Amino acid sequence: MNSILAFYYSSIGKKVLMSLTGLFLIVFLVEHLIGNLLLFANDSGKMYEAYGDFLVSNPVIRFIEIFLFLGVIVHAILGVILWIKNRKTRPVKYKYFRLKDNSPLASRTTIWTGIVIGIFLYIHLKSFFIPSRFTSQKVSSYELVMHAFSNPWYDLFYLIALLVLGYHLRHGFQSAFQTLGLRNKTYAPFLDMLAFIFWFLIPVGFAAIPVYFFFYHQAVSTMIMGVH
Repeated sequence: MNSILAFYYSSIGKKVLMSLTGLFLIVFLVEHLIGNLLLFANDSGKMYEAYGDFLVSNPVIRFIEIFLFLGVIVHAILGVILWIKNRKTRPVKYKYFRLKDNSPLASRTTIWTGIVIGIFLYIHLKSFFIPSRFTSQKVSSYELVMHAFSNPWYDLFYLIALLVLGYHLRHGFQSAFQTLGLRNKTYAPFLDMLAFIFWFLIPVGFAAIPVYFFFYHQAVSTMIMGVH
């Protein structure tokens, strides 16, 4: 037990735990995107609603949600702790910026991209998760999506946040495998290809949703109303 605590309190222990929680959250993003792709089904949201009802009624999923929220909190806290520790180890700022003497830009801005993602997550939960789960009046998840993405300002914020998320994931995914000692010459090409899927394709998949609802779906709804 003492050795486990000693490992946790060490810098490498915190980095390992942060890497594991980060990879866990990335896996959740994949599952979340797969479910959200049901929004593109031309069935007025029936499949998406059925998927949402399954998540709510399944006790295993509800249990996993607890670990998901804990993972987000632990990942954020560790990120702040490691950022503060890195600042303390270099209390004097560089007089001149020299790229070779500085860490990569993605590494130095992780704390700020993480803050943006945290703000986005709060607004996202407030817009979708809380109304569908914790309101006395049953709210259709599909209607929540249509209403939210009919607002161009919300769509713009959503797309910018996804851009920041992709940048954060690109560094985080590669850094996680580096910390875990799994990034070497043999696996580096495969990990780079896998990283591309996570930091590029997943944010693009999420970004397609507000674009679809704001342009295509809204236009179709207007045409249907015009016919009637």
